[in-house]
Amino acid sequence: MNTLLSIETRNAVLRKMAVLLETERVAIIKINKADLEAYDGDDISMYDRLKVDDSKVDDMIASVTHLASQKDPVGIERFSFKHENGMQVYNKTASFGTVLIIYESRPDVTVEAAGIAFKSGNKILLKGGKESLKSNLKIVDLWHQALKENNASTDWVEYLQFNRKETQAFLENPTQKVDLIVPRGGEKLISFVKQHATCPVIISGRGNNFLYVHKEADQQMALDIIINAKTAKISACNALDKVLIDKNLPNKDAFIKGLVLKLKEFKVEIFGDDAISKYDGVKAIESDDIWYQEFLDYKIAMAEIDSNEVAIAMINKYSGGHSSSIITSNYDVAKVFMENVDTAAAYHNVSTRFTDGGQLGLGGELAISTDKLHQRGPIGLEHLVTNKWYVHGNGQIR
Repeated sequence: MNTLLSIETRNAVLRKMAVLLETERVAIIKINKADLEAYDGDDISMYDRLKVDDSKVDDMIASVTHLASQKDPVGIERFSFKHENGMQVYNKTASFGTVLIIYESRPDVTVEAAGIAFKSGNKILLKGGKESLKSNLKIVDLWHQALKENNASTDWVEYLQFNRKETQAFLENPTQKVDLIVPRGGEKLISFVKQHATCPVIISGRGNNFLYVHKEADQQMALDIIINAKTAKISACNALDKVLIDKNLPNKDAFIKGLVLKLKEFKVEIFGDDAISKYDGVKAIESDDIWYQEFLDYKIAMAEIDSNEVAIAMINKYSGGHSSSIITSNYDVAKVFMENVDTAAAYHNVSTRFTDGGQLGLGGELAISTDKLHQRGPIGLEHLVTNKWYVHGNGQIR
């Protein structure tokens, strides 16, 4: 069993990781090129996530540096109570123990998610996708170097080189203790983990995010936000997939034409309901199933609707429970929307692209949870803990 590392050691390992990522920058990018060249899939979002360039390495360095500067999330007192019999009761945060992160294509997860779990006092098991194996093994080597230089066991970060069959066997009957599993990837990966895991799983990552253009929207703002949320990073789970337009929007015709034109500039394929498919360049929606789909691609679906209530109902029926946004100058309407949409993050006059631990002030995130238990939305350092009761006495019996 690994005894909890002191916060000083955990921080020293993270700081050393930042140094090693800088000194090994060229080697990491070179090794990643081999992974990219070997990738034979045509999934553009997968390729985008797989690629490591200078800015990705910068982000990795920033992530571990920031983590090293944050206070210890373990051992924080959440509640205290003095019993009438003299017992002193405390409830404090505690580490989970061992966290297994299963992910696809993203070598940066090997640094950022592992870093959060490590700082929270956990042993890390990493199971990355075969497409990023070389990149991941190189980064795990750096973790081991950082641990050794700080007299910590390399067991704290372990990479599982399992194929699908071996992964399934491990999930169903782990050969070592696993306290929490975090799948990072598409819906297939998440349902595979849910189906086979025998310990708690944090479900994260499915987007299918909606934006509602209310009749009192600033239309230029709406246009800018839709373009940003749809096109800035199509591989992100916080990207926009669906737009609902109020049928009472003033100059609605001009707004829709302008929006279609702008989306076409970015080569976005547009699907519309009966009202919107009559515009040039918009394909008719053939099945309501499209409203359930997360695209992760240059695609968008749009509909004309009657009211805030209809927007809320559609979002609650079809969305992935991740992020939703309303564009309106009416604060009361926005308040009703934000309180009633069943998503982890609700936005007013803001792009959905901000559902991200770094952007929401957490410094980074292990995952973006669409579950309601434990923690919802970005899971940062202070959320990757459980709790424990400490009771001090001098012989009390009940």
